[in-house]
Amino acid sequence: MTQPPSDPRADTLRCRNRRMAIGVGAAVCGMVGLSFASVPLYAMFCRVTGYNGTVQVGGTAAPGASNRLVTVRFNANTHPGLPWSFAPGQGPMRLHLGEEGMAFYKAANAAAVPVTGVATYNVTPEVVGKYFHKTACFCFNQQTLEAGQQVDMPISFWVDPKMAEDPVTRDIHTVTINYTFFRSLDDADRSGALASAGPHVGAAPRATP
Repeated sequence: MTQPPSDPRADTLRCRNRRMAIGVGAAVCGMVGLSFASVPLYAMFCRVTGYNGTVQVGGTAAPGASNRLVTVRFNANTHPGLPWSFAPGQGPMRLHLGEEGMAFYKAANAAAVPVTGVATYNVTPEVVGKYFHKTACFCFNQQTLEAGQQVDMPISFWVDPKMAEDPVTRDIHTVTINYTFFRSLDDADRSGALASAGPHVGAAPRATP
């Protein structure tokens, strides 16, 4: 039986639709990967520039306590793609400017397999960033928790007394340090989270009560 001649316009349309489907699929995969990769890239940018209230971590010793007091609050956020619980281990701390303080965050892996996370942080108000010094912390370094493992993560810090001399910051008496934990890119890739992330990838972090 003789096949009817094909319609060149229909063939062209089908070919065009296939190319479009392939292009859209590639773009979606690229955006999913970029949303995970943006975490370490953003962390690197903030460490270099101090953008968005991020302070550089260093080993500079605290200069010694002054008369001015400041209240330091601790906030914790966990990205939906990371199956951890993450929360501050204490309430607000009241310290003298120039006095070194130590605080802890608590993290627990709720998954049945090891999971690796990485934390970014900033301080608010953002103008205080250049005066907030951390001598030790867990930020920007990958942290792997075994299935069901719980850990305490310490930070040590001090607030520069020069904050009280700056007209922009001298009336600020409360500083909040905000940590957000994300699943590491390598861990998400190994676990298949990149392939199954769907529309939740890149969603805003949710605060831990």
